[in-house]
Amino acid sequence: MLRLVLPKGSLEQATLELFEAADLAVTRTSAVDYRATIDDPRVTDVRILRPQEIPRYVAEGLFDVGITGRDWIEETASDVATLAELRYSKKTSRPISVVLAVASDSPYQQVTDLPPRARVSTEYPGLTARYLAAHGVDADIRLSYGATEAKVPEIADAVVEITETGRALRAAGLRIIETILTSYTELIANPVAYADNEKRHAMEQLRSLLQGALVARSRVLVKLNVAAGDLEKVIAQLPAMRSPTVSKLFGEDSYAVEAVVPKHDINVLIPALKDHGANDIIELPISKIVP
Repeated sequence: MLRLVLPKGSLEQATLELFEAADLAVTRTSAVDYRATIDDPRVTDVRILRPQEIPRYVAEGLFDVGITGRDWIEETASDVATLAELRYSKKTSRPISVVLAVASDSPYQQVTDLPPRARVSTEYPGLTARYLAAHGVDADIRLSYGATEAKVPEIADAVVEITETGRALRAAGLRIIETILTSYTELIANPVAYADNEKRHAMEQLRSLLQGALVARSRVLVKLNVAAGDLEKVIAQLPAMRSPTVSKLFGEDSYAVEAVVPKHDINVLIPALKDHGANDIIELPISKIVP
């Protein structure tokens, strides 16, 4: 039913891991194969291609659904429907930022300070041209094929580049003066395919699985036992998504409690639960959380 295209390159491994966590494991004959399959009746074809190309292919109807970054959707000005913002990247859940940067000792403090015909090197010529034009800057925009940050000041007066933390730009002696775009990975669809009721329903089901797998990464299930007299104190410690589940233990004046809690708090939470009377505490991973 659905023709799916996934990103090759820096997002590839993280995307394949997400699909596997969502029980949509991608199978291919080798790590360099551009064709793949997913053992799911909703997915009939899978390709793995460069994320720069994916928005156009989805907009043109060559694929029904794809995963790419908001940066490439904006760069290609593609007409696609966004199904979900999937908050993951190569190594983190942080977004990337498309920024305008200059040499650290440059006098330029903002985009309008750039002189006429300033040389701007970037892998995003379309996005850069529209941004600079919107600010009245007439620049000489030069397509970069990599190592963009190394081109200031001899080859370029400024660069438009992506960054997660800005660390690499600072290491190259650059200073960010504008953030042009904040970009997360997105699940996108062809508008015509999305208008089809059957395909839209299948897309929404896949979206639920992917989002559920992402949400589960930051949560764990905590199970514990507690005496009746300590129950309220223990429950007060739990930052549960919803009210915790509490069950009376057979033949005892005690209760079993379970709750889904943020994973990043667990190292503080478990000792606190024990201090307030909990025992037999178990921490369990979660595969998916689908509201």
